[in-house]
Amino acid sequence: MNTMTLWHISGWEFAALAAAALLVGFSKTAVSGANTVSLAIFAAVLPARASTGVLLPILIVGDVLAVLTYRRYAHWPTLWRLFPAVAAGVVIGTLFLVWADDAVVRTSIGAILLLMAGVTVWRRRKAEAGAEAGAEDEPDAVATRSGRAKARSYGVLGGFTTMVANAGGPVMSMYLLSAGFRKLGFLGTSAFFFLIVNVTKVPFSVGLGLIDGHSLLLDAALAAFVVPGALIGKWAVNRINQRLFEQLVIAATIIGGLQLLLR
Repeated sequence: MNTMTLWHISGWEFAALAAAALLVGFSKTAVSGANTVSLAIFAAVLPARASTGVLLPILIVGDVLAVLTYRRYAHWPTLWRLFPAVAAGVVIGTLFLVWADDAVVRTSIGAILLLMAGVTVWRRRKAEAGAEAGAEDEPDAVATRSGRAKARSYGVLGGFTTMVANAGGPVMSMYLLSAGFRKLGFLGTSAFFFLIVNVTKVPFSVGLGLIDGHSLLLDAALAAFVVPGALIGKWAVNRINQRLFEQLVIAATIIGGLQLLLR
């Protein structure tokens, strides 16, 4: 795509993108998965493929702020378990983008998000008592054989969705919730995960023509809105209890998936 067309947006469209950038900051430090709404806004204002290239640097800014805020709470064994499968998913997503059009991208990601939300709700209702008994900031539930298989499947899906539409957040949110992470462990682990994964995606996005100098200039204008969003999120997260936190993450995932499917 010729990214010069990114400058042909109205004031209202820029305001919508700015609000979405603010929500990215909030999601990175408070309710991970809420940035699916940002994804939907970017895809509504810009062509779906082009929106992924513009949104990626905004997400990286949010990731840096999240790492600075929650770096002490990351669970690195979980991260190392996920990365190989995520790498495979990123490669698959890159190949998918070579031929997929905007409609296919939106439909595929929307369906995956709703599927992951449904599976997570079902699993948590089925084993709610056990999950509450074993929930820790550094869970060991993911160390079992079934846990490793689950990490691989979620990792591939996460890598695929994050490469195709920057929508890996909800998939990883569903995985971390199902593994029993509580708020701070959840936010610290996801912060490092997405900083590493999103930076790794940059060369692929450049190679696909989704990021260039023109898109980065638009990113520079939008990045300023990420910081206040992150500060609001940091203030809000201490005022959200664990159950509400999980409900908000799942709700944001469902909303984002529906927006992509119904557009």
